[in-house]
Amino acid sequence: MPAILFGSISTVADTSELQRQAFNQSFDVHGLDWTWDRDQYRTLLSKSGGAARIADYAESLGQTVNAQAVHETKSEIFRALMATAALTPRAGVVDTIRRAKDGDWKVGLVTTTSGDNVLSLLAALSPAVQFLDFDVIVNSSSVDQPKPDKAAYSFALLNMSEEPGDCVAIEDNVEGVQAAVAAGLACVAFPNENTSEHDFGAAVGRVDRLDADELQQFAGN
Repeated sequence: MPAILFGSISTVADTSELQRQAFNQSFDVHGLDWTWDRDQYRTLLSKSGGAARIADYAESLGQTVNAQAVHETKSEIFRALMATAALTPRAGVVDTIRRAKDGDWKVGLVTTTSGDNVLSLLAALSPAVQFLDFDVIVNSSSVDQPKPDKAAYSFALLNMSEEPGDCVAIEDNVEGVQAAVAAGLACVAFPNENTSEHDFGAAVGRVDRLDADELQQFAGN
């Protein structure tokens, strides 16, 4: 298996509840009388993209907001929360990365969140997971089209000089799985605490912790 591709920052450390907290704090900053509880947030996570999620929610309420500004505030709050939250890698992540390195497999992080969010995550997880652990890191500035478009995965594969059939992707949300499959990758679902009830039928498997041997069996499926 030439490469393992982590599809989001929440496949590395479960930041989903921090994300929800940051959204709610941003709403307050912008004077919006919104609060996303966990059940509502789980439903909203069926679609990717924070700014689009805010815009769609405002439209459903018949309101007009500057979704981009609200999302930028949310991202600032989210990075501050990550810096103080004592984040830890998800189950099996560290062992899987180490096994990949020992086996001369490449490791990628293929997300369409901002580069600043990626750097903040890795700063919070260091030294358990570090920037240098990844052969390629894709963020929102790398491609024009967010997931579920395949662009992020195509960009990663091109930069690693790897074929999709030889690699495996790990995703925690439905549109991430769709993006990986569209790029020709076998994708393993690794749901976070707020996507565990989503339909991951397009994935080749679903796991609660990562294991390098198990991932290797999925590659090429």
